[in-house]
Amino acid sequence: MVSRPASDEDVYLRNNVQIAAKILVVGHFAVGKTTFIGTMSEIPPLRTEETMTQAAAHVDDLRGVTGKTTTTVAMDFGRLTLSDRLVLYLFGTPGQQRFVQVWEDMTRGALGALVLVDPERLKESFDVIDLVEQYGLPYAISVNHFDGTPVRSDDELREALDLLPETPVVTCDARDEKSSANALITLVRYLQDRAR
Repeated sequence: MVSRPASDEDVYLRNNVQIAAKILVVGHFAVGKTTFIGTMSEIPPLRTEETMTQAAAHVDDLRGVTGKTTTTVAMDFGRLTLSDRLVLYLFGTPGQQRFVQVWEDMTRGALGALVLVDPERLKESFDVIDLVEQYGLPYAISVNHFDGTPVRSDDELREALDLLPETPVVTCDARDEKSSANALITLVRYLQDRAR
């Protein structure tokens, strides 16, 4: 078979291929995943939020959470173009234990996870981190600083969450585009370093 020389169109297509990367945004109940994806998505985010009812009051612990009236029941989805060649598809998982069965499907094809944690409710992050590790996903920790929460040092956070030294830790405010973008960039760089 004789190969033909590459046309200008072939070269253009080869040089302009976008890479789509699936990233999970995970964390415990009411940590800010929906807000984070809404802040970062360049498209109107898909949200599967429902109003919380009294039936869930004994299941969803609202201690330490103010003003929460809805909860994610399936997933959140957003898209973010980082460059001409790299597009992130952001999938937010529900934070309640009863939705763990959704994780198996959501982890398929994911390159990594950004784990949002609340510095005032670190214990609630243990199960989430265990799940991420169980599915073999590389991850970065993003401490979502809410109004008035104390700032903890990276060393304190690493010790409290029992993190490996190479696990990135960054702070953000899920409502703030710049700090949220920094958290995603930290994860992407970590994933790129691991791939080399």
